[in-house]
Amino acid sequence: MTVERTGEQVHQGRYDAVIVGAGWSGSLLAKNLSERGWTVLLLEAGEGGTQTWDGYLESVATFRSAVAKVPNSAYHRNVLAPSPDVLDLSPRPSTGNGTPPYTAHGYFVQNGAHPYRTDYVRALGGAGMHWLGAVPRMHPEDFATKTRFGYGRDWPITAADLQPFYAAAERELGVAGNTKEQRELGVITDHDYVYPMHEVPTSHIDEHCRKIDGATITDGMGVERELRVTGLPQARNSTPNPGYDSKKGYRPKGAVGLPNYGERCVGNASCVPICPVQAKSSPLRLQHASNDKVTLATRSVVTRVLSARGKRVDGVEYRTYTGSGTKAKAGAHHRVKADIVILAGHAIENARLLLHSGLANSSTQVGKNLMDHPTTLAWALADSQVGPYRGPGHTSGWEEFRFGKGREKRSPFRIEISNWGWSWSTGAPMSNVAQALGVGGGKNGRVKDEGLFGPELRWALGDTIGRQLQLQIAVEQPADPRNRVTIAPDRTDAMGNPRPIITYDLHDHVRKGVYAAYIASKGIFKELGAKEMTDHRPVDGVPPLGHFLYDGTDLTYQGAGHGAGTHIMGERPEDSVVDSYQKTHDHPNLYAVGCGSMPSIGTSNPTLTMAALALRSAERIHQDLLALRRKATVGAGLKAAKEKP
Repeated sequence: MTVERTGEQVHQGRYDAVIVGAGWSGSLLAKNLSERGWTVLLLEAGEGGTQTWDGYLESVATFRSAVAKVPNSAYHRNVLAPSPDVLDLSPRPSTGNGTPPYTAHGYFVQNGAHPYRTDYVRALGGAGMHWLGAVPRMHPEDFATKTRFGYGRDWPITAADLQPFYAAAERELGVAGNTKEQRELGVITDHDYVYPMHEVPTSHIDEHCRKIDGATITDGMGVERELRVTGLPQARNSTPNPGYDSKKGYRPKGAVGLPNYGERCVGNASCVPICPVQAKSSPLRLQHASNDKVTLATRSVVTRVLSARGKRVDGVEYRTYTGSGTKAKAGAHHRVKADIVILAGHAIENARLLLHSGLANSSTQVGKNLMDHPTTLAWALADSQVGPYRGPGHTSGWEEFRFGKGREKRSPFRIEISNWGWSWSTGAPMSNVAQALGVGGGKNGRVKDEGLFGPELRWALGDTIGRQLQLQIAVEQPADPRNRVTIAPDRTDAMGNPRPIITYDLHDHVRKGVYAAYIASKGIFKELGAKEMTDHRPVDGVPPLGHFLYDGTDLTYQGAGHGAGTHIMGERPEDSVVDSYQKTHDHPNLYAVGCGSMPSIGTSNPTLTMAALALRSAERIHQDLLALRRKATVGAGLKAAKEKP
C-alpha cells in the first residue's frame, strides 16, 4: 500500500522518480514503476481526505449542500492550491472596443477573444475526482488529421501503436462497454478482445432515441449520415465480464482487502462531481493498490523543476502548507532529488511549471496549442415522457459524425444523449420551478400574477420536466499555437506562484463544426417528433458566455473539461516539446505526461488516451532507469578498480 506523508515528512534523499501530480497519469505511473521495483515520490498540490470513507462522505455532503451543482462543488476551495471554476466567468455586453464579452474572476487570467470555459480541481486525484467517467478510444483518423484532411497536427504514433496500452488502461480503470459496437466503429481492432465489464445498461432516453435508427440526417455542409444509437464505454462498475482475459474474468488489481471499493452503478445522477456509492472509478484506487515503494505527499505545491549539469534536471522544489481550504497557511520550501522527473499535472499546470522553470522550450511551443472540446447544447421537448434525471450523465450517443467525409470542411463532432434533462442548458429542473411559479419571470425578477400553484403546478412540472431531451455535442478543436498559456511575474497566486494567463478563441474550422452540429441536432429532433427549444440568442442585449454568430445563426459553446495540447508531442524538437514517449526533447530525464502531450484530441473524451500514453511512457521510463543503474554500477566498478592497491 502507498505510504502517505506530509510534505515536511518526506525523506529528502534521492528517489528513482519524482512525479508531480496525483491524478490519473501520475497515479498510473507511480503504480506501474513501483511494481517494477523503483522508488517513487508522488507530490500532490491539493489536499487529501477523500481516500478515507469518512472523508468521502464529507465530500458527498459538501456537494449536496452546494447551491450550484458544478464540477468542483464537492471539494472545498483551496487558496494555496487554487483551481479554475466554471463559476469564475460571467457574460457582459460587448462594448465594441475590443473588450472581451465576458469577465473572468478566479485563478485564470483570461485575455482571449472568447473565454476558455474548462475547469479542473487541484485535489488528491485531480480531475479524476470530478470527471464523468466516459472512456471512448480515439478513432484511427484522429491521429493523422493533417495528412488525411489538411488541418491540425499529426501524431508521431498511430492508433495501432496504442492498442495494447488502451487495453491495459481499460483494465486499470475498470471499463464497462460493448466491444462489438466499438469494433464496428473501428476503434478496437483486436477481434478477441472484450471489455473487463459488461456495458452499463442504456437509459430509457437512449431507447426512446433508438426509434430513429436508420434515419438519415445532414450537417448542413453536404454531409449525410445514417443514425444508430451507440453505447458509451465507461469507467464505472457494472457486471464483471466472464469472457475477459481469456475467460478468466475480471477483478481489478488491488481489489483484495480494498475498503469501500464501490458498488455497481445504481443510477445516482451526480457522477459529476461525485458518485455516492463509488461506482465511478478514480485515481484513489490506483494509489491504494500501489506498493510501499510509493510515497505520497499532499499539500505539496511544486514551484520549480531544478536544473543539473548539462541538459539534465535534478529534482524539484516544492512548498508545503498547513490547514485547509480558505484557512490554509503557507509553510517552508523543500527540495527533493530524483533520477527521473515526471510532470503529471493538468495540461495547463504542466505548461505553467515548465514556463516558470525555464525548461523544455527550445521549440517555443510550451503553453501553445491549448485545446478543449467546445461543446454546443441543443434541447427539445419529447412527444412523450422519457424519464430524465436518472443514471450516469450519458450512456449512449450518435458517433457517425466523428469521422469520414466532411472533416476537411469542418471539425467533426460526437453527439451525446443526455440523461440529465435540461440541467446544463437551462439550469433545470429548478429553472422550471421558478418559471412555473412566476419567480424571476417578470420585469426586474418580480413575481408574476400568472404563477401556477397546487395541482396545476405539479401537473405542469411533471409534464415538462419528464419530456426534456438534451444533446451535448463535443466538437474537435485542432492544435493552434494562437491558443496558449503564458505567465507573468505580476500575476501570482497566494503562494507566490504565477497564475496561468489564457489566450483563447474558436477559429473558423471549429465554428463550422459547431454550426454543423447545430444543424444535425435540428434534424434529430425533427425525426424524433420533438419540439425544439434550443435558443442561443442574447438576452436583454447580453450575449451568453461563448456566444458567436455563424452564417447569421446564434451559437454558443461550453467547456468540456478536456484541456490538452500545451506540451505537444512530435518527432522534431524544432516544433514540439516531447517525443512519442512524452520525454522532453531538451532534457533526457524530464517527462511531461498527460493530455498536454496530445497533438489532437479528436472527439472522444481524452482520459483513456491519456492513461494509455502514461502506460506507454512507463515502459520507456523503466528502461531509462535501468540504463542509469547500469551506468552507476559500471562507474562504481571502475572507481573501485582504480583504487585497488
